Amino acid sequence: MEPTTFVLFGATGDLAKRKIYPALYNLFVRGKLPSAFSVIGLGRREWTDETLRANVEQSLRRFSRTKPDDEAALGRFLRAFRYCVLDIGREADYQRLLKLVKEREAELGIPENRLFYLSVGPEHFGPIADNIRSSGLGSGRGWKRLVIEKPFGHDLASARELNRKLGESFAEHEIYRIDHYLGKPVVQRLEALGRHPAVRGLWTGRRPANVQIVADESVGVEERAGYYDKSGALRDMFQNHLLQLLMMTAVHLPGGGSGDVHQRKKRIMEALRPVTKETAAACIVRGQYAEGFIGGSPVVGYTAEPGIAPDSQTDTFIAARLEIDNDDWRGVPFYIRTGKRLREKSTRIVVEFGAPEGQPEHGSDLLVIEIGPNERVTLQRGVQFAGSAEGIEQVSVELDINGDNSPEAYENLIGDALAGDPTFFAHWDEVELSWRWVQPVLDAFAENRVPLHRYAAGGFGPAESDALPAKDGFRWWLDDRSDAKSDKSEGERYVCQSNG
Repeated sequence: MEPTTFVLFGATGDLAKRKIYPALYNLFVRGKLPSAFSVIGLGRREWTDETLRANVEQSLRRFSRTKPDDEAALGRFLRAFRYCVLDIGREADYQRLLKLVKEREAELGIPENRLFYLSVGPEHFGPIADNIRSSGLGSGRGWKRLVIEKPFGHDLASARELNRKLGESFAEHEIYRIDHYLGKPVVQRLEALGRHPAVRGLWTGRRPANVQIVADESVGVEERAGYYDKSGALRDMFQNHLLQLLMMTAVHLPGGGSGDVHQRKKRIMEALRPVTKETAAACIVRGQYAEGFIGGSPVVGYTAEPGIAPDSQTDTFIAARLEIDNDDWRGVPFYIRTGKRLREKSTRIVVEFGAPEGQPEHGSDLLVIEIGPNERVTLQRGVQFAGSAEGIEQVSVELDINGDNSPEAYENLIGDALAGDPTFFAHWDEVELSWRWVQPVLDAFAENRVPLHRYAAGGFGPAESDALPAKDGFRWWLDDRSDAKSDKSEGERYVCQSNG
């Protein structure tokens, strides 16, 4: 990995503290950072270099998966940090920043390779990119890269305008759009999983009955009221994270395919059957949480949350039925669900296979890919089990593809950005096609063509969401709809190592 200057806009913010600094430190202790590197933190606060270093150390002790117990190593890491006060709209501040960047490059004897990480609100992306270009920061003799967080626009038109604006200062191959779901170790191993003999065996002689992608959250809006009430679940989760998971699932299972990953993901989005605002209500369920109970404790409804208007029509829940019109997936429905204030936090992909031909008593086989809070993959084979209330008991075969203490998402993604590997970042084509699919749904919501169903906190969303798979003869898998969690054994578990 080439020596680099890592320029962090938003160095005093929460994301830097919780994710970026721990990610950089874990890359450092694993030997995954360049031998010579410089980190320059930017913010409006009147901090010094020592103030920044103290805050970085505090974040590591609180949030890093690897605790900074080696004082000598910690000291070497912190010495790479410098701080520069910067007002995003003040041109003179960028000249001071350029001077500091060059001084550090000369001091360390490193080339003018510069990675600009924008841990700031999306309204600042364009002005910062402009100032990087006009100040000369982006005109060094090395490479430059721009890493940006979501949201990338709030609808199709704004996303296109933002992309046009960034394109004035950075080429597409220099822009790295972070979607932290793509940094999850189990998601990054989907291609290897698709080659696993036990998984490939599922596809032998049959096709999936359906695919379910679920991202349930038990938390409410918390401190994000100002942002969330303008976005809702459709923009906050569905358009980015969940459609990315759909693309990754469709291109890597079974066994993946050949060619560039971005091009394959693009083809999936192009094959996604479009929806119109007139037909949206037939395949989309939207909801908003009301008061209820989470973990036995009462919680207020969305419109009673601080900062939320009593008459807000913002969606906190989305369920959808989608179809991919290509040879691999034609006729296989994809069900997507996400929402706040649901029973428990769970992010998962479930691929269901019906009973093999001539064996109706066998039940369903499930490939379960758990992304959070635990990361694991299980193959649950339906078997006849005398005495079972439903006649079917699940036996799990666990596919251990991660190992203990796996790198966290930001660690993987920042490492990839430093290495110049764009595989697990969202390309503009994918972003644009995602917004193109979502835009008619946004229009339908704006015209109130899709009902907003209230649902009690602590459940699994509106009853209408259960009807989406039920219309096709399916149900949502792995929802624990009992009042109390059962302590029954999950059955025998077999461990298989992935060689991918």
